[in-house]
Amino acid sequence: MSDTLPHIGEVLSSTVPMVRTLGLRYVETTAERAVVSLPDHPDYRNHVGGPHAGAMFTAGESASGAVVLGAFGDELTRAVPLPVRVEVAYTKIATGEVRATATLGRPAAEVVAELDAGRRPEFPIEVVLTREDGAETGRMTVVWTLRPNR
Repeated sequence: MSDTLPHIGEVLSSTVPMVRTLGLRYVETTAERAVVSLPDHPDYRNHVGGPHAGAMFTAGESASGAVVLGAFGDELTRAVPLPVRVEVAYTKIATGEVRATATLGRPAAEVVAELDAGRRPEFPIEVVLTREDGAETGRMTVVWTLRPNR
């Protein structure tokens, strides 16, 4: 599925308090990709004037969650999506608004096939963090699972 799914951003904005706290904005949400914007706000800045690493992490993790809902929303009656582990690298100082662009790292059909086979699939979501001028400031890999309901 590659149609834009704007309701995912609305759902996450209304149900996840941290999304509202940071003023995250869902720019794009599809089953393969999501883009989340972290506004430039003085309260979110660190000691070097850029957004705090925790705020950037939250933007990236939130973008990855939007991809999970887009790709696997139809599976929520039989499995719970959970992040398993995250690897993050901050490569440049971010300034201004930061965007987190997340993409699904495995075909959704493979993940669903594992779930159908009674397994607990894991799958990566790759996230690129960029600042307003387009420069990459970091990367994340968020590994998610679909835990079957019991």
